[in-house]
Amino acid sequence: MTKFLGIDFGTKKLGIAISDERGELAFPREVLVNNAVLLEKVMEILKKEEIRDVVIGESKNFKGKDNPVMEYAEKFAERLKGEGVKVSFEPEFMTSEQARKWQGNNDKIDASAAAIILQSFLDRKDKSST
Repeated sequence: MTKFLGIDFGTKKLGIAISDERGELAFPREVLVNNAVLLEKVMEILKKEEIRDVVIGESKNFKGKDNPVMEYAEKFAERLKGEGVKVSFEPEFMTSEQARKWQGNNDKIDASAAAIILQSFLDRKDKSST
């Protein structure tokens, strides 16, 4: 059984989602400020929840090219890998808008977007293992 942490990466804040113990369902957790202690805060969550696998949304534009935020997301992924964390990227497109449609506009949108990203990864993972 593997538990996962999902990230909707932004230059100002990160949405965080966590899966259930079986790695089947994703749940919004919280929104973190993207600042100098971000890595430390994410590592605290990983340690507390006993998670070693992180899924980060891969942000592309309408032409399939990396959005400017991807450079920062990739650098953050490298920092996580340096801490011994396994990092995967999951294609995401307009997940914040999708979350907004489902729940309205509030301060947990980014966490819900992270749950959408993580759920997409978990669903794809399950299909490929059957």
